[in-house]
Amino acid sequence: MTRGPLGSAGLPLLAAWMWAAAVVPARAQPDLERVRTAKTLFFDRKYAQARQAWEAVRAAKGPDAEAAAYWVARCSENLGEHDRALKEYDAFVALGPKDRTLVDEARTSRVGLASKLYRAGRKERAQVLRDALVDPSKTVRYYAALQMAGLDGEMCRAAAPVLRQILEREKDPDLGDRAKLGLLRCDPAGLGHAEDTARGTPGREARWVHIRITDKGGSKPKVSINLPFALAEMLYKALPEDAKADLRRKGYDAATFWDRLRKLGPSEILSIEGDEGERIEIWTE
Repeated sequence: MTRGPLGSAGLPLLAAWMWAAAVVPARAQPDLERVRTAKTLFFDRKYAQARQAWEAVRAAKGPDAEAAAYWVARCSENLGEHDRALKEYDAFVALGPKDRTLVDEARTSRVGLASKLYRAGRKERAQVLRDALVDPSKTVRYYAALQMAGLDGEMCRAAAPVLRQILEREKDPDLGDRAKLGLLRCDPAGLGHAEDTARGTPGREARWVHIRITDKGGSKPKVSINLPFALAEMLYKALPEDAKADLRRKGYDAATFWDRLRKLGPSEILSIEGDEGERIEIWTE
């Protein structure tokens, strides 16, 4: 019997190679189809079906199994199953995933879920929020602080150091305003210090605005307002456009007026006469 160059020993190897070449594409195709189906169901907001589909992807233990664990949790979150979703996000993070973006999103979602549960009276979820304040990701830390600022006084105070960091380090105005509002709820003094640090001129600018309105010929003010400087500025700049236009007609521009007020010395008073002769006095300290 004549043998080819591979000999009898090479035939099993050749057969195994041919089998693998034929089988691998056949196995890969169902994996891709499962992922495609799971994605379609999720983005069609069919979350219960999508969860089952992602669980099938995870069970297949293919290259998408790790990410599938994240999407299973997302489906549970969108279904309003907060406790289940929290556990599933924990399970995903415990896998030590390579995709750092998904890890950050999972940790951020955990914060959002814990915040909802805390508001619903589930105080045991406070630890999830506290742990997030020291997360390696700045995104997670900031999100946790802003969420906690809207809870009770205890949680807001715990978040105050991170809220001050936001004011001192970040340039995004929206992020800064949200941090200011958080600090105004639980640590107004800390707000003043954080703003001083951010400006590089500690202790030199006003922290409070005082407003008194007295009727024409009156001796006692009919309106007395005392506001933290940051809140007063935010409220002033948030005036509707028609109100700002009215002020401009009277000679007060929203931006320049506030700059003028910011530079008032501690012994200076800004006096304005109202349309009906009332006296408006503003000073800072």
